[in-house]
Amino acid sequence: MTGTAVAAAERELLRPEVEFYLDLHAHPELSGAERRTAARLAERLAAHGCEVTRGVGGHGVVGVLRSGRPGPTVLLRAELDALPVAEETGLPYASTTPGAMHACGHDLHLAALTGAVGRLARARERGAWGGTVVAVGQPAEETLEGAAALLADGLYERFGVPDLVLAQHAAPLPAGTVAHAVPGAPLMAASVTLDVVVHGRGGHAGTPQFAVDPVVAAAAVVLRLQSVVARETAPADQVVVTVGALHAGERANVIPDRAELSLSVRALGEESLARAEAAVRRVVTAECAASACPRDPEFTVTSRSPALVPDARATEAVRATHGKLFGPGRVAVTAPVTATEDAGRFAEGGVPLAYWLLGTVGAKAWRRALADGGPPAPNHSPRFAPDVRTALPTGIEALGAAALTALTEAKEPTK
Repeated sequence: MTGTAVAAAERELLRPEVEFYLDLHAHPELSGAERRTAARLAERLAAHGCEVTRGVGGHGVVGVLRSGRPGPTVLLRAELDALPVAEETGLPYASTTPGAMHACGHDLHLAALTGAVGRLARARERGAWGGTVVAVGQPAEETLEGAAALLADGLYERFGVPDLVLAQHAAPLPAGTVAHAVPGAPLMAASVTLDVVVHGRGGHAGTPQFAVDPVVAAAAVVLRLQSVVARETAPADQVVVTVGALHAGERANVIPDRAELSLSVRALGEESLARAEAAVRRVVTAECAASACPRDPEFTVTSRSPALVPDARATEAVRATHGKLFGPGRVAVTAPVTATEDAGRFAEGGVPLAYWLLGTVGAKAWRRALADGGPPAPNHSPRFAPDVRTALPTGIEALGAAALTALTEAKEPTK
């Protein structure tokens, strides 16, 4: 085939995955409600020859592609859920679901997953690999519940313990590039999410002396929590404390009985996370006491996730594969980031995990951001808009090549 014919064939192979991505982006579903997304993923995996099982760990989808020959089991993971963010990208395929958006790139991950599985299916027809591919669509990643739910529902018992887990995540890096962690170092932070109730004593806005105002107490909590990082954390230790939600009251002339806060605490190590969480609890309790709240505050842990530390050997192997595939100029090494993920759950028990970042920012958007003096729109922004023309092919190639390399190694599968 000529170069032009090859390029045309590649475009035809890519077209269904682009259409899949556009459809997912236009129809986002929140954590735990990913019914349509799961059904669409199941359709795409079945079209590539997978044996598909739905309803694993919630709305989870598992597609198994067998070579019929001995070899390793390689698990490819992507996420189903979107975020409660109202989209402001102005894209023609923008979200049609009010108040929901794929603002973290999970639609991109899913399309890259199905594209990689398609390539592996075609390579299987040529006898290019042995072993088994397990493609997993994970629900509820944004609430950090889905990985644990899949494992609790027997993911490894039902579909086999993988010899390698592969996953990637969209990031505000140049589209067409990938970035790996320093071997042996964390890539993403450990985290704990807390819901807090501050109790007051309601009353009339005109007679505040007869009430205990939980709004004032909550405001003092928010301000004082800033000192946990600024004054209780070593400058070299990466810790983040964020109050993402504060709700209290309904009307201006009524002092409410309670205020509710949702907090995210993140750190690169478990000891640092434990110290920061303890400090948060102490600050909240002390500020409530200082405000004469009638009851101690209530704390509820809504999620907890370990630091994501990719396996050192697997990282080196995948990075070498990406270097050959893309060239060294498109493969970077990144410092840890304080985003958090639950993909580390798949590595518990000693399963090797390779995980990398996938650039999403097109050249035009990058130049515009530089001209405006600010960074490109990051994940979780209502303006987050991956350059699908560059990012999706890169994601497909990065995931597919990493899997194919592992599947062609002379290695016995896990017993």
